[in-house]
Amino acid sequence: MAVEMELVSVEAPERPTRTPVVILRETTGQRRILPIFIGTPEAQAIALSLQKIETPRPMTHDLMKDLLDELGAHVQRVVVTELRESTFFAEIVLRAGDQVHAVSARPSDAVALAVRTGAPLFAEEGVLE
Repeated sequence: MAVEMELVSVEAPERPTRTPVVILRETTGQRRILPIFIGTPEAQAIALSLQKIETPRPMTHDLMKDLLDELGAHVQRVVVTELRESTFFAEIVLRAGDQVHAVSARPSDAVALAVRTGAPLFAEEGVLE
């Protein structure tokens, strides 16, 4: 079962690795936190979108959104589906006409696209446990 999440922040903590982390929090219930370490470019892409900063040319996630818009498809939701061997997996659930498609994605890319499209975020219960 998937639990609705909200994006709390994207941070580059002060640590030796300085690896950025995206923080998701359960919207209801226990309000559990899900930290996901991500790459610097993806963290920057999420932060730019959250701050409503437009770049002179489309970034990759902006291009993804523009392609979906042009094709008449939209992102229904993003789901963090699994944690396997310290790696998170996600799906972007798209609707195109009367068809629904689930596309495998890195959580960082999926979150970056969700921020741009306003799509809700979810995590499978097993990932939160």
